[in-house]
Amino acid sequence: MRPRDDEGASAVEYALILAAIAAVVVFAAVSLGGVVNGLFTESTQCVQEHVASACR
Repeated sequence: MRPRDDEGASAVEYALILAAIAAVVVFAAVSLGGVVNGLFTESTQCVQEHVASACR
């Protein structure tokens, strides 16, 4: 029998790491999406109204 060579990472392990990173990126994008949308909405209203009190 040939001895097993378990030193290097396999393609499956790299795929699992890539999937975990992708999940974190998607979670962050979804979580921050509402915040960024709110900031742009507030900025748009400020520019449209030209009122200093509406701006932070």
